[in-house]
Amino acid sequence: MSATVFTTRPELLGTFGMVASTHWLASSAGMAVLEAGGNAYDAAVAAGFVLHVVEPHLNGVGGDMPAICHDARTDRTFVVCGQGTAPAAASPEAYTAQGVDAIPGTGLLAATVPGAFGAWLLMLERYGTFGLRDVLGYAIGYARDGYPLVRQAADTIAAVAPVFTEHWQTSAQIYTPGGQAPAPRSRFANPMLADTLERLVAEGEAAGSTREVQIEGARRAFYSGFVAEAIDAFAATEQWDTAGTHRGLLTGADLDAWRAGEEDPVVVDFAGVQVAKTQAWGQGPVLLQQLQILAQADLASMGSGSVDLVHTVVEAAKLAFADREAFYGDPDHVDVPIDELISPAYAAERARLIGPTADGTLRPGSPAGRTPRLPQAVLAAMADGGAWPDGLATPPAPGQGEPTVARGDTCHLDVVDRWGNVVSATPSGGWLQSSPVVPGLGFALGTRAQMFWLEPGLASSLAPGTRPRTTLSPSLLLAGGRPYLSFGTPGGDQQDQWTVPFLINHLVFGMDLQAAIDAPTWHSTHGPSSFAPRVAEPRGVRAETRLGADVLAELRRRGHDVSDAGPWSLGRISAAGIRADGMLMAAANPRGMQGYAVGR
Repeated sequence: MSATVFTTRPELLGTFGMVASTHWLASSAGMAVLEAGGNAYDAAVAAGFVLHVVEPHLNGVGGDMPAICHDARTDRTFVVCGQGTAPAAASPEAYTAQGVDAIPGTGLLAATVPGAFGAWLLMLERYGTFGLRDVLGYAIGYARDGYPLVRQAADTIAAVAPVFTEHWQTSAQIYTPGGQAPAPRSRFANPMLADTLERLVAEGEAAGSTREVQIEGARRAFYSGFVAEAIDAFAATEQWDTAGTHRGLLTGADLDAWRAGEEDPVVVDFAGVQVAKTQAWGQGPVLLQQLQILAQADLASMGSGSVDLVHTVVEAAKLAFADREAFYGDPDHVDVPIDELISPAYAAERARLIGPTADGTLRPGSPAGRTPRLPQAVLAAMADGGAWPDGLATPPAPGQGEPTVARGDTCHLDVVDRWGNVVSATPSGGWLQSSPVVPGLGFALGTRAQMFWLEPGLASSLAPGTRPRTTLSPSLLLAGGRPYLSFGTPGGDQQDQWTVPFLINHLVFGMDLQAAIDAPTWHSTHGPSSFAPRVAEPRGVRAETRLGADVLAELRRRGHDVSDAGPWSLGRISAAGIRADGMLMAAANPRGMQGYAVGR
C-alpha cells in the first residue's frame, strides 16, 4: 500500500499493547489495564464491561459474548462460548400455546440465558491476572458517575420512548426519567447498574481470599444468587412485546444450570494465513465458506473495489448464506456437515454457480450429499420480500399503528499484549430497546431466541437447552500457527460480509489495517434477515457511494438491486495484531465517529 494514500487515521504500531473497539472509552479502559500490568484477557474484560455500560443500545450485561483467543503460554487458539441456551420450557408448543407462531424480536419470550457475564468471568479466571474489582472498576465508574451518551444511543432512546412510557416503566425509570429522553452527548448514568456490578464484586470478595475463588463467587451470585432470583421473578410477569403481552419462559433454574465453555475453532487457509471462526452455532463458518469460494477466483487481477470484485464477492456471499440457512445450528444438538461445507472441493463446486449476472434465488448446496431444507418463512420471504406490516422490506414509519422497536446491534473489541496473548470478542444482545429492564438490576435480558425457528426439523429449530444460530462472529488470523490478527465488526448478518473486502484489501491487495478498514465497502441483502420478522431483498446490495458511480451503475446493469448507502456508512471493523517482526498493530473504524484504537 502506498504511503501517500490518505487514511482517516494511522495504522497504529508499537511494542507494548494494542486495544481497538467500537467505543473510545472501552479502548481507553482496556489500555489502562495493560498499562497497569494486566494482560490481554484482563484488558478485554475491562473494555467489554465498559461497552456494556456506554453502548446499552448495542449490548448489555444480559446479552451474549463469543470470543476467539490465543493463549501465549500454551500456544493455543480457542473459542469462549458466551452464547446462552434456550430455557428448559422453551418448546415450540410453549409458544404456540400463547398464540405465537414466530418468536418476536422483543420482550421476555425471546430471552435465552444471559451468557456474556459468564464468558467474561471464565476468561478472567482462567487466563487473566487481575481481580474482578480491578477490571470492573471502569464500568462501575461510568455507570455511577456518568459518561457521554453517543448520538445513536440517544436517538434510539428517543425512538423507543413511547414504548417505555406505555409498556416498560422499568426502562423508563432509567432511560427517560421525567418523561424526557436524554440529549446526544449529554452526561448519562445508570446507578442501578452500578449497584448491581458493585454487589457482584462484593459477593465475590466475600466468597474467599483468592482471585479465582472471588471470580467464581461473583459468577454464582449472578447465575445462582440475587441476579438469577430477580430474573426468575421478572420473567414470570406479563410484559409487552411486538406479538402481544406475554410471560417469559426463562427461569432461575435455567441460569443455575448453565456455564460458559471453551471450544476449538473452525479453521481454513486463505491467502497465506489460517482463518479461525466459531463453530456453526454462530454464523462464523459462513466467512470461511465465502473465502473458500473466492479462493477459486483470481481476485488480484480484479482490483480493489472493482465491479468484477464486488459482483463476485456478492454472489459468493449469497451461496454461503444460503448454506447457513439450510445447515447451521447448534452442533451439540444437530449434525452440521461442517467439514464438507468448508472444504475446497465443495467451494469449487459452489464457485461454478457464479455467473455474469445477479442470481435472484436462494441456492443451498448438498454438502456430503445432504438434502437442504429451508424454513417455510425463508421461502416466503424470498418470494415476497418479507413480513413488515406495509408489505415492504422496511419498518413502518414512527407513529403508524402500534409502536415499533428498533432492532439492536453489536459491539466488538480486539486486544493484543506484549506477551503474545490475543482476544477478539463480540459482545451483543441485552439491548435497551428490545426488552424491559429487570427491576433492581439496571439491565435488560437478551432476545436471541428470535433466531430460532418454531418450524420443526430444521437445523436451527427451537429445542430446550440449545444455542440459537447467532450472527455474532469474532475472528482470528494465524500465520504459520502463530497469532497474526484479531478483527471483527458489529452488523448482524453483515458481520461476515463486511470483513470479506477488509481481508481481501489487506491480504490480497496489501493495504495496511487502517486503509483496509477505510476502503469503501458493500454487502448483500439478498437472503433473509436473522432477525424478526425475517425480511429479504432478493438481489439487494447496499454499497457506499465511494465505490464510484460507474461501479454502482454497472452492478445495476448486471441485475443487482443497488442502494447507495452514502459515502461512509457501512462496516464498523476494528482489528489488532502482531506482525511477523513482532511489532504490534491496530486500527479502528471511523464511521459513526466513535470507534477507536489505542496502543504504544
